[in-house]
Amino acid sequence: MMRDFEEYIRQGEPDRIEKSRIWQIAIGLQQVDGLTPSKYLIETAKENIEGKITIDEVKYRIDNYYKTKPVRTDDDDRTEEADKVSSRITEILSNDTFSFSPVEYISIHRQLFKGIYKFAGKIRDYNISKSEWVLKGKSVIYANAADIRATLDYDFGQEKQFDYHTANLLQSVQHFAKFISELWQIHAFGEGNTRTTAVFTIKYLRTFGFKVENDLFAEHSWYFRNALVRANYNDLKNNIRSTTAYLMLFFGNLLLEENNILKNRHLLINDKDSQSAKTKESTTSKSNICTLEEHSVLEFLKNNPKATQKEIAAHIRKSERTVKTITLNLQAKKLLERVNGKRSGHWKVINPLITSSPTAH
Repeated sequence: MMRDFEEYIRQGEPDRIEKSRIWQIAIGLQQVDGLTPSKYLIETAKENIEGKITIDEVKYRIDNYYKTKPVRTDDDDRTEEADKVSSRITEILSNDTFSFSPVEYISIHRQLFKGIYKFAGKIRDYNISKSEWVLKGKSVIYANAADIRATLDYDFGQEKQFDYHTANLLQSVQHFAKFISELWQIHAFGEGNTRTTAVFTIKYLRTFGFKVENDLFAEHSWYFRNALVRANYNDLKNNIRSTTAYLMLFFGNLLLEENNILKNRHLLINDKDSQSAKTKESTTSKSNICTLEEHSVLEFLKNNPKATQKEIAAHIRKSERTVKTITLNLQAKKLLERVNGKRSGHWKVINPLITSSPTAH
């Protein structure tokens, strides 16, 4: 289904490219629960990409489509869920509003699953276990239902205390991966936990200036979920330890322009390839000396060399004073250069990370 939108990406029109990428992510994320959207959704999504109908009209059509279906089966219910949640993910990812809080996280679940699950937007009040293929039928130990809200508050509070300004890029991504894995492990919701966490992850990444525009969430959403499982499973008796290494391979491709091989079979416990993934100490010399914000600025300026400080500030959602400090630091590190002065000049990114040679695993 991902190929259905490739024509719009090849056409090169920015608005259509962005909409196509978002729809690809939204549809791809249904794979984590084994759901496949209908052909009707695909055709309706194309009309949205082409600007013929709004996302509200998409949602209205999908609702009407299932209301007027004369005969329904269990498969129809699963397809209806895939169609409705895909359109809602697209709506959420198409706007820039975001608040880093448990309330936002819970609100995303409510928006995605309202009318689909009776418990949409409600914290799980019962304990669960889930048989996992990657664990050969075993389950991650999830948070106790009575402790979920307190655990959410604690994890968000700890994340707010982490200083992304002083950490280098690799340290930032490692910390980010750990936070997301721990957020997922709480399993705040009875169903839809991974899709909610993925949407929250993408929205949170945007606050650092990252735009998730590649196909990782679209094509490897099941790997993403399995990596979260492996990040939260221990069986010391059989020498199996929780590890974010697989999640780092995913985020390395997503954020650091790496080219790691993402195979679900490599995550299967006791598989001969299962223990081969290792979190690299560094990716390039630049990732060791760049902060997350500095990397976001460099990535933006590589594609927008004539950008003003005001435009940079808007992109990374920081003040112009902060941008001035960042650009001065980058020039001091000899990673950025101002060519031909302030008024008529442009920015030159020196040896940018995103053009460095990828490392395959």
